[in-house]
Amino acid sequence: MRGTGHRSARVRMRGWGGVTGMAVACAVTAAVTLLPLAHGDGSYGVRDTGPGVTSAVRTTAESCTDPEASLPPSGGGGPNIDKIRARGKLIAGVDQNSFRWGYRDPESGTLEGFDIDLVRAVAKDILGDPDAVIFRAIPTNQRITALEHDRVDIVVRTMTINCDRLKQVSFSTAYFQAGQQVLASKGSDITGYDRSLAGKRVCTAEGSTAYEALEKESFGAVFKDEREGTADDPDLLTVPNQLDCLVRLQLGKVDAVVTDNALAAGQAAQDPAVELKGDKPFTTEYYGVAAKLGADDLVARVNHVLEEYRRGGASSPWMRSYQEWLEEGLPGVTGPPAATYRSN
Repeated sequence: MRGTGHRSARVRMRGWGGVTGMAVACAVTAAVTLLPLAHGDGSYGVRDTGPGVTSAVRTTAESCTDPEASLPPSGGGGPNIDKIRARGKLIAGVDQNSFRWGYRDPESGTLEGFDIDLVRAVAKDILGDPDAVIFRAIPTNQRITALEHDRVDIVVRTMTINCDRLKQVSFSTAYFQAGQQVLASKGSDITGYDRSLAGKRVCTAEGSTAYEALEKESFGAVFKDEREGTADDPDLLTVPNQLDCLVRLQLGKVDAVVTDNALAAGQAAQDPAVELKGDKPFTTEYYGVAAKLGADDLVARVNHVLEEYRRGGASSPWMRSYQEWLEEGLPGVTGPPAATYRSN
């Protein structure tokens, strides 16, 4: 966890509001961006419930009913672990502009947040040093591409585990439970993910589960750009980075944003003029650490780290990180999601 100096800086950040605050945030990001990637192309069985509970299940790729089931944990090595150790650094794909998850402290210039704490825990386990990390800031729509092209070892960037993505990357066990929700201005007549979205301009990130949800049921919302997916795509309603949606909302270019409630809570903390709409998320999703497809030794090692990270109940590293970064905006979480492992 970070010291009191970081905590006081984070309190001051909560004063950011509206377009002015976001302009400051973007200026900081532009000044200290770390190795950004160019914009480009981008069963298991029934889950046990309760923090820290584990189960073993069987699956095949054709019957993906519990995508959160992952490889059993292992503290051993393998070719991917050996490559990281030979390099002396873990290369992690992260966000640097999601408040409380992965963002740059404007005073220190360092990366902070819940996801960043987890990356450091992985680095400490593999390399013995939580600071032995090369952070690479990647947009939402480049998370899978970064792994496929060996630009990063892992992606820890509020990435939802699902069956479609398991065809492209490998995932650890779930480390956080979230869900999709609508973010809009407090004065808006939008009431949630419902018919109040009819005719409204709704922004989502490219390659996100929010966009997939709107494709299935939009309630009459306008969420696709003209010339969507072409070289002439204006990226107004579908954007490379999820934070771009908040800026468009603040500028009045869209009426609402659909995104994970975990991210939206951080954005509402940045801007008191916006709020989450609806009583609760309309989906249940789990974040996982992503690795290149077939990097089994690394996935098993990350699951080993997560076992230790969850252990300890209210005093576990997971809970301490949650209390440090997320509890204020997402109160009431009593522990991490259960780990589910494959038996085959």
